[in-house]
Amino acid sequence: MGTVLVIEDDREVRQFLYDALVEHNFRVVEAATAAQGEELAVQSRPDAILLDLGLPDRDGLELLCKLRERAATPVIVLSARDGDTDKVSALDAGADDYLTKPFSAVELLARIRVALRHARGQVLVDEPSLSVGPIVIDQARHEVSVDEVRIHLTPIEFRLLVQLARRAGKVMTHRQLLESVWGVEKGKQTHYLRVHMQALRRKIERDPSRPRWLATEPGIGYRMRDE
Repeated sequence: MGTVLVIEDDREVRQFLYDALVEHNFRVVEAATAAQGEELAVQSRPDAILLDLGLPDRDGLELLCKLRERAATPVIVLSARDGDTDKVSALDAGADDYLTKPFSAVELLARIRVALRHARGQVLVDEPSLSVGPIVIDQARHEVSVDEVRIHLTPIEFRLLVQLARRAGKVMTHRQLLESVWGVEKGKQTHYLRVHMQALRRKIERDPSRPRWLATEPGIGYRMRDE
C-alpha cells in the first residue's frame, strides 16, 4: 500500500497508528520529534505523512511548512487542537487533511486512501475532463453535466466547481477558494463564497439542503466528496 511516516510524540498514539496501518499492509516509519520527522521525510521518501502538531521540540505547523517547501507528499494533521482557527491554519499551510483526536482507525484509513488517490493523479489539474460521481466537467468547452444532463453554470460557479473537483476528497478552506476563484483581494469575504455555493448546490445536488457531493466543513471551508 505504500510507506507512511508517523510524526507523533505520544507512544500510545504511535502504537495505535502503527497497528492500524500495518494491518492494512502499509510500511510504517516513526518519529517522536520534529527533527526526526524532518530527517525521515527525506530518507524514507514516504507516500503519506501523519503529523501531530504538539511536538516537543517544535510546533507542528512550522514543520508542516518545511515539509511543503521540499515535497508535495500528502500530509494529514492529527491533533488534539479542535478549534476552527487551528484547522484553517494547518490547511492553509498545506495540510491535505485534518483529523481531531480521538479518531477511529476506519476514519483515518479512509482519509489516507483519499490522500494517496489524489497524490497518484486520479484527479489531475490539467485533465480536459474531470469526473466526480455523476458530475462531469469539460474544462475545454466549459460544460458541466450531472447524470448525463447538461446544466448551465455561471463563470464563477464553473470556476468554483473546477477548484473543488481538482481537489476532490480534500478540504479547501474559505481563503483557498476565494483566492483561487476571485483573487487575493477577496480573501476574507466569505459571504461571496456562501452565496455562490448555495447557487451551485441548487444546480448540482438532488437535495441542496442535504448535499451529497458539495459538503460543508463548518468554520473551515468546503470539500467535494469523491466516494
